[in-house]
Amino acid sequence: MDEEIRNADAASDRPAIAIDVNAPDLNAAVTVVDVHFKPGGKNYFFDPHDLVLKSGDHVIIETTQGIEFGCCGSGCHVVREKDVVRPLRSVLRVATEQDEHLVAELKAKEKKAFGICMEKIEALGLEMQLVSAEYAFDGSKILFFFTADGRIDFRELVKALASIFRTRIELRQIGVRDKAKMVGGLGCCGRPFCCSEFLSDFQPVSIKMAKTQSLSLNPTKISGTCGRLMCCLKYEQEAYEDLLKTSPKNDSLVDTPDGRGSVIDVSLLKQTVKVRLENEPDTIKAYRNEDVYVLRSGKAKKTDLPIPRDFAPISSKPRKVAEQPPVETPIFEPVIIRAVTAPEVTAEAPEGKPDAKQSRRRRRGHGVPDGAAQERSAEAPKKPAREASEAQKKPAGTP
Repeated sequence: MDEEIRNADAASDRPAIAIDVNAPDLNAAVTVVDVHFKPGGKNYFFDPHDLVLKSGDHVIIETTQGIEFGCCGSGCHVVREKDVVRPLRSVLRVATEQDEHLVAELKAKEKKAFGICMEKIEALGLEMQLVSAEYAFDGSKILFFFTADGRIDFRELVKALASIFRTRIELRQIGVRDKAKMVGGLGCCGRPFCCSEFLSDFQPVSIKMAKTQSLSLNPTKISGTCGRLMCCLKYEQEAYEDLLKTSPKNDSLVDTPDGRGSVIDVSLLKQTVKVRLENEPDTIKAYRNEDVYVLRSGKAKKTDLPIPRDFAPISSKPRKVAEQPPVETPIFEPVIIRAVTAPEVTAEAPEGKPDAKQSRRRRRGHGVPDGAAQERSAEAPKKPAREASEAQKKPAGTP
């Protein structure tokens, strides 16, 4: 009993945790439909209720500006609660043929109203640039969007326009980025503007982002069509900031396998550095970040303590020689080459008939004399070579 009382007292001393029972579950599934107001424009979530919608359907929706006409970018689908911006507006109904004709008439009136407003601006000499004119779906008002360098007194312009159109007139000053979002176009990358496609709001972009990403600081190369820094500089900024944490700074003193040196260039994406060696000032080598040790981060200052010369965590270590695999000598089987000689073939000519080869040689003058001629040449005495030559020169029949 006493133990139960002590447990109850301990529980009463714990701070109470407030739990909101009505808080929505962020992972709960919500059925929505995507709707955009201009071709290629940003999609917004709306509650379809019991309507079954598909991509390309025209619908009448409720917005903060009143009743509007929109087009479904995709059909009904399920998203998580944390991806929905509350309050979630509703889809009133599917657009009818009459609504289609009304929208076409309003488009024609918008072009006419834009021209009339331009004439009035020039007549009053106002330093403002008109961007667009939009009619409300119910025709209750006309919105004129313009840009200007400073504040503009457009009260006379509103009176002139109200006397012409006989309806409510609203003039809204927007920035150059909002103008690019409304008008649209193609960026230097060849794709439609990010602000007109998917960006919900404009995030601040600074010149420091371009320096961090080692981009050219030429304004014409890092500025968008609107004249401001490109929104896409923000996309990779977090990745570059993470890479900076593992990379040494320029002018840092580092120790490398080849000795000490100073960093002259850093490649964040490759995670490599170029180092000018102290012992060889004309030599510049590239190393990976994990192969160098930072002795001093950044440029040297007067208050920095000297670094001992014997402090070399990388260059003092013996280099590892890459072991090469032993070269295996290929084993060849000996090949025995035997010389093959053709057998001698002797053919004896039949008796009484001379050999055919000998007869051919005899006809050519190089033959061998037959047997009788051999006997006569053997019996005749040999004459001197000179007498033989003279005998050959004498004509036939001369003694």
